[in-house]
Amino acid sequence: MADRAEIRIGVLCLDTTFTKILGHIRNPATFDFPVVYQVVHGATPRRVVTEADPTLLEPFIDAARELESEGVAAITAACGFLVIFQQRLADAVRIPLYSSSLIQLPMVHRMVAADRKVGLLVADEHSLTRRHLEAIGGESVPICVAGMAAHPEFREVILEGRRSALDADRLGREVLDEVRRLAALHPDMGALIIECTDLVPYRYAIQQHLGVPVFDIVTLTEMVHRGLSPSPFGRA
Repeated sequence: MADRAEIRIGVLCLDTTFTKILGHIRNPATFDFPVVYQVVHGATPRRVVTEADPTLLEPFIDAARELESEGVAAITAACGFLVIFQQRLADAVRIPLYSSSLIQLPMVHRMVAADRKVGLLVADEHSLTRRHLEAIGGESVPICVAGMAAHPEFREVILEGRRSALDADRLGREVLDEVRRLAALHPDMGALIIECTDLVPYRYAIQQHLGVPVFDIVTLTEMVHRGLSPSPFGRA
């Protein structure tokens, strides 16, 4: 069995240049195990999030196969809206591939009481469609959704790519403003899933404010890596 430190996770990446702070899946210091990045050139946030451009499927399949050929043990992605391609991407390789934190939605729904909603914090709430939810069997889950597209730091740097220097503090304030709004509108929210990988660095602050379980692509990747590299009980 391979040592835990030898198990690598591949990450399919969008074509972006903004700063990836600690906690972002594209910051290798986020993990205590190795990750391998594969950028899909031309896969901008606009094409993936806003347009759900079907012509991107083949480039993402090619990138996934490239990562598989490099010997990674599993593959994930740095944009939750790729969930719309989940099954076709998974079918293209012979190792586990989980394209989005949203694939946790049915599981998280089963963790909370039937009268509680699962919150989704997404890049753009208007771009999240039934097709995205159907891709992971989550179309019947009671959800409440908050999106970041109207917030200037998020929109200008991440969605539109106008500049590469991210003001992390400003983005953090925008994230908490949106989370507070969501919580006020939906006091019956029992858990939250962060769809957008760019918001994961603020997970701690989000959870501290909401007081409910928070799930994202990093927590999912850590779980997958753990499943790929189990150790005997009593040993780290």
